Amino acid sequence: MKNLLNPYLWIILLVVGGISVVPILTGDASMREDLFLILMLVVLASSVNIITGYTGYVSFGNIVFFGLGGYFAFYLMQNFETNFVLAALVGGVGASIVAVLIGIPVLRLRGAYFALATIGINEAMRTFVANFDPFGGSVGMFFNYSVYNAYGGAKNALWFAYDGIVVVALATIAASFLIKKSKFGLGLLAIREDQDAAKVLGIDPARAKVIAYTFSAFFPALAGALFFFKNGIIEPDVAFDLLRSIEALVMVMLGGYGTVVGPIVGATVYERITALLITAPSITVLGVSLGFSQLHLAIAGFLLLLIVLFVTAGFVGWLRQRFPRTRRYLE
Repeated sequence: MKNLLNPYLWIILLVVGGISVVPILTGDASMREDLFLILMLVVLASSVNIITGYTGYVSFGNIVFFGLGGYFAFYLMQNFETNFVLAALVGGVGASIVAVLIGIPVLRLRGAYFALATIGINEAMRTFVANFDPFGGSVGMFFNYSVYNAYGGAKNALWFAYDGIVVVALATIAASFLIKKSKFGLGLLAIREDQDAAKVLGIDPARAKVIAYTFSAFFPALAGALFFFKNGIIEPDVAFDLLRSIEALVMVMLGGYGTVVGPIVGATVYERITALLITAPSITVLGVSLGFSQLHLAIAGFLLLLIVLFVTAGFVGWLRQRFPRTRRYLE
């Protein structure tokens, strides 16, 4: 209860919520689409931060829960006409159950072995879904537009999805903060620093890591349900896109791993850089046309390299180290 009343948490939520409400008040569809993507990336980055930033386990496969949440919700809505909110919650719970089943054996691995295992899990899940006929196989599934009638039509459904991602983003940020400030969160940080020492102190690393992994699965699943509901179509290659998972890690490292506000900053900055590169005009060098839209992933990798070499704590971490007084205000 004390952590829930922490003014820092409410300042973050008010800032994010205040910015998010602008498209709703102005009816600006373009801003709505931009902020939808940023908020979705905030959810993905903050969720990855729970397992990577707090426990030190680098996960390249969290996007698998994004895809599963989307598929579970899509299937229920398409075949049983389930209300979206219920379908999304079922998708979140279903993805969390999968996270428990995966996490119990995989989280026994450490370091590069765990990271490689998460990549394998994502690719295995993508292949399985692509060959799973109830989920549409490699073609995927798509909505008949009549599905949106219950939400005021396709146009209003876009606003409904936006309202949903705002709620999910705020809930993810709040959960990230409360986990970090709790006794459980301190246990996770102890595991990150020295798992064997944490065990000596009475912490059960296996149990704590599985719980953290479950939390890191629930919110991306909700974001996936919203994303594919909004698009009206879901395909395996998009649902389990490994590059998006790698981008989430870049955002965490860019903003500051192990902090609450870091993934928010990282997701916002990374999305803006990507948007500028994608929309930038092509340039001609030695008679060859080069489009920046094809270079944004290379630049993301270069950014990650710079962070790892020179600013290992990320932007927020650097501020906390450079200006110790900011530690009171930057969690």
